[in-house]
Amino acid sequence: MTQHIIGVMGPGTASSLSNQRNAYELGRLIAQQNWVLLTGGRAAGVMDAACRGAKQAGGLTVGILPGSDRAGMSSAVDIPIVTGLGNARNAVNILSSDVVVACGMGSGTASEVALALKANKRVILLDQTAPVQAFFTELGRELGERNILIAATPNETIEIIKSLLKTAQ
Repeated sequence: MTQHIIGVMGPGTASSLSNQRNAYELGRLIAQQNWVLLTGGRAAGVMDAACRGAKQAGGLTVGILPGSDRAGMSSAVDIPIVTGLGNARNAVNILSSDVVVACGMGSGTASEVALALKANKRVILLDQTAPVQAFFTELGRELGERNILIAATPNETIEIIKSLLKTAQ
């Protein structure tokens, strides 16, 4: 049986303390569901926090790295995928995830949410400002999709993911 892969995307060095706390808790909860956590793999911000949370709970972590080596990788990544793709690795992040969670927002995260919408993937916005929520919700509507979901907490995010995975079966 194939394991579910949950992508957690978010800012690196520009992430807020709230983003990092939510990402850590989300990573921990993902591991408790026996899902695989996928991030951008770097030792910064949301990526590192989510991986550390998953590792604390005994989970499996995959890091899709932008460079041609493991430099700057989170120590909590179990399976590093070295791409040499730079920001183009965002497409790998999205296409490899069953569900995408955007925890916080930066330009890379915005590109990942847009790629997810284009690929008809479900995206959960966690720890987002009202303007970000409104922008991506409207973008999804304009594309004729209802793939943007909003969560207020990591626990609510997990409940949404469970519902999405159950519907997909």
